[in-house]
Amino acid sequence: MSAPLNPAYSDVLDLILTVPDGDEAAVAAVRERDAQLTKPPGSLGELERLVEHLARWQGKPRPTLDNPMVTIFAGNHGVTDQGVSAFPREVTAQMVANFTNGGAAISRICALHELNLRVFELALELPTGDMTREPALDDRMCAATIAYGMEAIAGRPDLICIGEMGIGNTTVAAAVYAALFGGTGADWVGRGTGVDDAGLARKADAVDRALAFHKNELTHPLNILARLGGREIAAMLGALLAARHQKIPVIVDGFVATSAAAIAYAINPEAIDHCIFGHTSAESAHARALAAMDRKGLLDLGMRLGEGSGAALAAVVTKTALDLHNTMATFAEAAVSGKSA
Repeated sequence: MSAPLNPAYSDVLDLILTVPDGDEAAVAAVRERDAQLTKPPGSLGELERLVEHLARWQGKPRPTLDNPMVTIFAGNHGVTDQGVSAFPREVTAQMVANFTNGGAAISRICALHELNLRVFELALELPTGDMTREPALDDRMCAATIAYGMEAIAGRPDLICIGEMGIGNTTVAAAVYAALFGGTGADWVGRGTGVDDAGLARKADAVDRALAFHKNELTHPLNILARLGGREIAAMLGALLAARHQKIPVIVDGFVATSAAAIAYAINPEAIDHCIFGHTSAESAHARALAAMDRKGLLDLGMRLGEGSGAALAAVVTKTALDLHNTMATFAEAAVSGKSA
Protein backbone atom coordinates (compact mmCIF):
# COMPACT_ATOMS: atom_id res chain seq x y z
CA MET A 1 0.00 0.00 0.00
CA SER A 2 1.38 3.41 -0.96
CA ALA A 3 1.89 6.07 1.69
CA PRO A 4 -0.55 9.00 1.62
CA LEU A 5 0.73 12.54 2.05
CA ASN A 6 0.75 13.60 5.68
CA PRO A 7 -1.59 16.54 6.46
CA ALA A 8 1.42 18.25 8.05
CA TYR A 9 2.40 19.28 4.52
CA SER A 10 -0.89 20.99 3.61
CA ASP A 11 0.44 24.54 3.94
CA VAL A 12 3.65 23.71 2.11
CA LEU A 13 1.70 22.08 -0.70
CA ASP A 14 -0.50 25.17 -1.05
CA LEU A 15 2.58 27.39 -1.33
CA ILE A 16 4.03 25.22 -4.08
CA LEU A 17 0.81 24.92 -6.06
CA THR A 18 -0.33 28.56 -5.83
CA VAL A 19 2.77 30.53 -6.76
CA PRO A 20 2.39 34.15 -7.95
CA ASP A 21 3.24 35.07 -11.52
CA GLY A 22 6.07 37.32 -12.59
CA ASP A 23 5.60 40.95 -13.61
CA GLU A 24 5.81 41.19 -17.39
CA ALA A 25 5.24 44.96 -17.35
CA ALA A 26 8.46 45.32 -15.35
CA VAL A 27 10.26 43.20 -17.95
CA ALA A 28 8.92 45.41 -20.73
CA ALA A 29 10.28 48.49 -18.95
CA VAL A 30 13.73 46.88 -18.69
CA ARG A 31 13.68 46.04 -22.38
CA GLU A 32 12.67 49.58 -23.26
CA ARG A 33 15.65 51.03 -21.42
CA ASP A 34 17.97 48.33 -22.75
CA ALA A 35 17.08 49.33 -26.30
CA GLN A 36 18.38 52.84 -25.61
CA LEU A 37 21.79 51.82 -24.25
CA THR A 38 24.97 52.34 -26.28
CA LYS A 39 25.37 48.82 -27.62
CA PRO A 40 23.90 46.66 -30.36
CA PRO A 41 20.59 45.05 -29.33
CA GLY A 42 21.14 41.77 -27.49
CA SER A 43 24.92 42.14 -27.48
CA LEU A 44 25.23 41.53 -23.74
CA GLY A 45 23.45 38.21 -24.10
CA GLU A 46 22.73 36.48 -20.83
CA LEU A 47 23.52 39.65 -18.87
CA GLU A 48 20.46 41.30 -20.39
CA ARG A 49 18.30 38.31 -19.49
CA LEU A 50 19.54 38.42 -15.89
CA VAL A 51 18.26 41.98 -15.50
CA GLU A 52 14.93 40.95 -17.01
CA HIS A 53 14.79 38.07 -14.52
CA LEU A 54 15.33 40.43 -11.60
CA ALA A 55 12.63 42.76 -12.86
CA ARG A 56 10.13 39.95 -13.46
CA TRP A 57 10.44 38.43 -10.00
CA GLN A 58 11.02 41.58 -7.96
CA GLY A 59 8.11 43.23 -9.74
CA LYS A 60 10.22 46.36 -10.34
CA PRO A 61 10.78 48.17 -13.66
CA ARG A 62 14.10 49.30 -12.16
CA PRO A 63 15.27 46.23 -10.23
CA THR A 64 17.64 46.56 -7.28
CA LEU A 65 20.45 44.65 -5.63
CA ASP A 66 20.74 46.69 -2.46
CA ASN A 67 20.57 43.67 -0.15
CA PRO A 68 21.76 40.49 -1.91
CA MET A 69 22.13 37.57 0.47
CA VAL A 70 23.84 34.19 0.45
CA THR A 71 22.29 31.66 2.82
CA ILE A 72 24.00 28.43 3.83
CA PHE A 73 21.94 25.70 5.48
CA ALA A 74 23.97 23.10 7.36
CA GLY A 75 22.79 19.64 8.41
CA ASN A 76 24.19 16.24 9.34
CA HIS A 77 23.22 12.84 7.96
CA GLY A 78 22.92 9.39 9.46
CA VAL A 79 23.87 7.78 6.16
CA THR A 80 27.48 8.73 6.82
CA ASP A 81 27.53 5.57 8.95
CA GLN A 82 27.63 3.72 5.61
CA GLY A 83 31.08 5.07 4.71
CA VAL A 84 29.84 7.36 1.96
CA SER A 85 32.09 10.36 2.65
CA ALA A 86 35.82 10.98 2.73
CA PHE A 87 35.35 13.17 5.82
CA PRO A 88 33.71 12.56 9.23
CA ARG A 89 30.49 14.41 9.91
CA GLU A 90 32.18 16.51 12.61
CA VAL A 91 33.52 18.53 9.69
CA THR A 92 30.06 20.03 9.13
CA ALA A 93 30.19 21.97 12.40
CA GLN A 94 33.85 22.81 11.88
CA MET A 95 33.11 24.29 8.48
CA VAL A 96 30.18 26.28 9.87
CA ALA A 97 32.65 27.88 12.25
CA ASN A 98 34.97 28.54 9.32
CA PHE A 99 32.15 30.28 7.45
CA THR A 100 31.37 32.59 10.33
CA ASN A 101 35.06 33.24 11.05
CA GLY A 102 35.62 34.35 7.47
CA GLY A 103 38.02 31.60 6.40
CA ALA A 104 35.98 29.67 3.83
CA ALA A 105 35.80 30.28 0.10
CA ILE A 106 32.21 31.50 0.36
CA SER A 107 33.19 33.88 3.16
CA ARG A 108 35.84 35.47 0.96
CA ILE A 109 33.58 35.69 -2.10
CA CYS A 110 30.90 37.43 -0.05
CA ALA A 111 33.34 39.82 1.61
CA LEU A 112 34.98 40.79 -1.67
CA HIS A 113 31.73 41.39 -3.54
CA GLU A 114 29.56 42.84 -0.75
CA LEU A 115 27.14 39.95 -0.46
CA ASN A 116 25.53 39.38 2.93
CA LEU A 117 26.19 35.90 4.34
CA ARG A 118 23.91 34.05 6.75
CA VAL A 119 24.51 30.55 8.05
CA PHE A 120 21.70 28.39 9.46
CA GLU A 121 22.71 25.44 11.64
CA LEU A 122 20.09 22.70 11.60
CA ALA A 123 20.47 20.50 14.70
CA LEU A 124 24.01 19.44 13.81
CA GLU A 125 24.21 17.40 17.00
CA LEU A 126 21.27 15.30 15.80
CA PRO A 127 21.96 13.66 12.42
CA THR A 128 19.02 12.56 10.33
CA GLY A 129 18.08 8.91 10.34
CA ASP A 130 20.17 6.59 8.18
CA MET A 131 18.02 6.46 5.03
CA THR A 132 19.16 2.91 4.28
CA ARG A 133 17.27 1.58 7.31
CA GLU A 134 14.83 4.29 8.51
CA PRO A 135 13.28 7.56 7.40
CA ALA A 136 15.70 10.47 7.37
CA LEU A 137 13.02 12.70 8.96
CA ASP A 138 9.52 12.16 10.22
CA ASP A 139 6.87 14.14 8.37
CA ARG A 140 6.23 16.70 11.09
CA MET A 141 9.92 17.45 11.47
CA CYS A 142 10.32 17.73 7.72
CA ALA A 143 7.40 20.17 7.46
CA ALA A 144 8.72 22.18 10.41
CA THR A 145 12.17 22.39 8.81
CA ILE A 146 10.66 23.65 5.55
CA ALA A 147 8.88 26.33 7.59
CA TYR A 148 12.13 27.21 9.36
CA GLY A 149 13.86 27.68 6.02
CA MET A 150 11.27 30.32 5.12
CA GLU A 151 12.82 32.55 7.78
CA ALA A 152 15.84 33.04 5.54
CA ILE A 153 14.06 35.99 3.92
CA ALA A 154 13.47 37.78 7.23
CA GLY A 155 16.11 40.41 6.40
CA ARG A 156 14.21 41.32 3.21
CA PRO A 157 16.92 40.52 0.68
CA ASP A 158 16.27 41.56 -2.91
CA LEU A 159 18.15 38.47 -4.13
CA ILE A 160 18.80 35.27 -2.22
CA CYS A 161 21.39 32.59 -3.03
CA ILE A 162 20.82 29.19 -1.46
CA GLY A 163 23.65 26.83 -0.60
CA GLU A 164 24.45 24.11 1.89
CA MET A 165 26.96 22.28 4.02
CA GLY A 166 26.58 18.71 5.18
CA ILE A 167 28.96 15.78 5.13
CA GLY A 168 27.23 12.96 3.27
CA ASN A 169 24.67 15.13 1.55
CA THR A 170 25.70 14.37 -2.03
CA THR A 171 24.60 10.78 -1.34
CA VAL A 172 21.32 12.04 0.02
CA ALA A 173 20.76 14.33 -2.96
CA ALA A 174 21.54 11.46 -5.34
CA ALA A 175 18.84 9.38 -3.66
CA VAL A 176 16.33 12.23 -3.99
CA TYR A 177 17.07 12.57 -7.71
CA ALA A 178 16.82 8.83 -8.30
CA ALA A 179 13.43 8.74 -6.57
CA LEU A 180 12.16 11.77 -8.49
CA PHE A 181 13.57 11.12 -11.95
CA GLY A 182 14.35 7.40 -12.02
CA GLY A 183 17.58 5.45 -12.28
CA THR A 184 19.88 3.73 -9.84
CA GLY A 185 22.43 4.94 -7.37
CA ALA A 186 25.20 4.53 -9.94
CA ASP A 187 23.36 6.93 -12.25
CA TRP A 188 23.34 9.74 -9.71
CA VAL A 189 26.25 9.49 -7.29
CA GLY A 190 29.54 11.29 -7.78
CA ARG A 191 32.74 11.67 -5.82
CA GLY A 192 31.44 14.44 -3.58
CA THR A 193 34.22 15.47 -1.20
CA GLY A 194 36.62 13.13 -3.00
CA VAL A 195 35.80 9.50 -2.25
CA ASP A 196 37.83 6.78 -3.96
CA ASP A 197 36.34 4.07 -6.17
CA ALA A 198 35.35 1.96 -3.16
CA GLY A 199 33.66 4.95 -1.58
CA LEU A 200 31.81 5.68 -4.81
CA ALA A 201 30.53 2.10 -4.85
CA ARG A 202 29.38 2.46 -1.23
CA LYS A 203 27.49 5.63 -2.15
CA ALA A 204 25.69 3.93 -5.05
CA ASP A 205 24.87 0.93 -2.86
CA ALA A 206 23.52 3.16 -0.08
CA VAL A 207 21.21 4.92 -2.55
CA ASP A 208 19.95 1.63 -3.96
CA ARG A 209 19.31 0.19 -0.51
CA ALA A 210 17.47 3.35 0.55
CA LEU A 211 15.28 3.26 -2.55
CA ALA A 212 14.45 -0.39 -1.92
CA PHE A 213 13.78 0.10 1.80
CA HIS A 214 11.34 2.98 1.23
CA LYS A 215 9.92 1.89 -2.14
CA ASN A 216 6.30 1.83 -0.99
CA GLU A 217 6.51 5.32 0.52
CA LEU A 218 8.18 7.29 -2.26
CA THR A 219 4.82 8.23 -3.72
CA HIS A 220 4.99 12.03 -3.48
CA PRO A 221 7.93 14.44 -3.71
CA LEU A 222 7.41 15.57 -0.10
CA ASN A 223 7.43 11.94 1.05
CA ILE A 224 10.68 11.50 -0.89
CA LEU A 225 12.14 14.53 0.88
CA ALA A 226 11.28 13.15 4.31
CA ARG A 227 12.34 9.55 3.71
CA LEU A 228 15.57 10.28 1.85
CA GLY A 229 16.42 13.95 2.28
CA GLY A 230 18.04 16.12 4.89
CA ARG A 231 17.30 19.14 7.01
CA GLU A 232 19.32 21.44 4.78
CA ILE A 233 17.41 20.30 1.70
CA ALA A 234 14.07 20.85 3.44
CA ALA A 235 15.17 24.28 4.64
CA MET A 236 16.37 25.31 1.18
CA LEU A 237 12.97 24.30 -0.20
CA GLY A 238 11.35 26.56 2.39
CA ALA A 239 13.65 29.45 1.50
CA LEU A 240 12.93 29.31 -2.21
CA LEU A 241 9.17 29.05 -1.60
CA ALA A 242 9.13 32.02 0.75
CA ALA A 243 11.19 33.99 -1.74
CA ARG A 244 8.69 33.31 -4.53
CA HIS A 245 5.79 34.55 -2.45
CA GLN A 246 7.68 37.66 -1.33
CA LYS A 247 8.94 38.68 -4.78
CA ILE A 248 12.58 37.76 -4.25
CA PRO A 249 14.48 36.07 -7.08
CA VAL A 250 16.64 33.09 -6.14
CA ILE A 251 19.98 31.75 -7.31
CA VAL A 252 20.39 28.04 -6.57
CA ASP A 253 23.86 26.57 -6.02
CA GLY A 254 25.02 23.14 -7.13
CA PHE A 255 24.15 19.45 -6.93
CA VAL A 256 22.67 19.37 -3.42
CA ALA A 257 20.91 22.75 -3.49
CA THR A 258 19.33 21.86 -6.83
CA SER A 259 17.69 18.83 -5.20
CA ALA A 260 15.58 21.20 -3.10
CA ALA A 261 14.38 22.92 -6.26
CA ALA A 262 13.73 19.50 -7.81
CA ILE A 263 11.26 18.67 -5.04
CA ALA A 264 9.27 21.81 -5.83
CA TYR A 265 9.57 21.22 -9.57
CA ALA A 266 8.22 17.68 -9.29
CA ILE A 267 5.06 19.06 -7.67
CA ASN A 268 4.66 22.18 -9.83
CA PRO A 269 7.24 22.99 -12.52
CA GLU A 270 6.26 26.67 -12.42
CA ALA A 271 7.24 26.87 -8.74
CA ILE A 272 10.91 27.32 -9.64
CA ASP A 273 10.54 29.85 -12.46
CA HIS A 274 11.98 32.54 -10.18
CA CYS A 275 15.16 30.48 -9.73
CA ILE A 276 18.41 30.83 -11.62
CA PHE A 277 20.78 27.88 -11.34
CA GLY A 278 24.09 29.53 -10.62
CA HIS A 279 26.37 26.96 -12.18
CA THR A 280 26.68 23.43 -13.49
CA SER A 281 28.62 21.50 -10.89
CA ALA A 282 31.45 19.13 -11.71
CA GLU A 283 29.53 16.59 -9.60
CA SER A 284 28.72 14.22 -12.41
CA ALA A 285 24.93 14.08 -12.29
CA HIS A 286 24.17 17.77 -11.73
CA ALA A 287 23.85 18.42 -15.46
CA ARG A 288 21.49 15.45 -15.67
CA ALA A 289 19.32 16.86 -12.89
CA LEU A 290 19.17 20.26 -14.57
CA ALA A 291 18.27 18.66 -17.89
CA ALA A 292 15.45 16.71 -16.21
CA MET A 293 13.95 20.09 -15.27
CA ASP A 294 14.79 21.72 -18.61
CA ARG A 295 17.16 24.14 -16.89
CA LYS A 296 20.82 25.02 -17.32
CA GLY A 297 23.50 26.51 -15.11
CA LEU A 298 24.58 30.11 -15.68
CA LEU A 299 28.28 29.31 -15.19
CA ASP A 300 30.37 26.20 -15.83
CA LEU A 301 33.63 26.53 -13.92
CA GLY A 302 34.26 22.92 -12.96
CA MET A 303 33.32 23.66 -9.34
CA ARG A 304 31.95 21.16 -6.81
CA LEU A 305 32.53 22.94 -3.53
CA GLY A 306 29.00 23.63 -2.34
CA GLU A 307 28.75 26.35 0.33
CA GLY A 308 26.69 28.46 -2.07
CA SER A 309 29.94 29.34 -3.87
CA GLY A 310 28.66 28.89 -7.42
CA ALA A 311 25.46 30.76 -6.60
CA ALA A 312 27.47 33.62 -5.09
CA LEU A 313 29.62 33.92 -8.21
CA ALA A 314 26.44 33.97 -10.29
CA ALA A 315 25.24 36.79 -8.03
CA VAL A 316 28.43 38.70 -8.83
CA VAL A 317 27.66 38.34 -12.54
CA THR A 318 24.08 39.47 -11.84
CA LYS A 319 25.32 42.54 -9.96
CA THR A 320 27.51 43.38 -12.93
CA ALA A 321 24.59 42.96 -15.32
CA LEU A 322 22.39 45.28 -13.28
CA ASP A 323 25.11 47.92 -12.94
CA LEU A 324 25.59 47.95 -16.70
CA HIS A 325 21.85 48.32 -17.22
CA ASN A 326 21.59 51.17 -14.74
CA THR A 327 24.75 53.13 -15.50
CA MET A 328 25.57 52.73 -19.20
CA ALA A 329 24.88 55.83 -21.23
CA THR A 330 21.98 55.90 -23.63
CA PHE A 331 22.53 56.87 -27.25
CA ALA A 332 21.05 60.29 -26.51
CA GLU A 333 23.20 60.87 -23.42
CA ALA A 334 26.39 59.89 -25.21
CA ALA A 335 25.51 61.65 -28.46
CA VAL A 336 26.06 58.37 -30.30
CA SER A 337 24.10 57.71 -33.46
CA GLY A 338 21.58 54.90 -33.23
CA LYS A 339 21.19 52.00 -35.62
CA SER A 340 20.68 53.01 -39.23
CA ALA A 341 17.17 52.58 -40.59
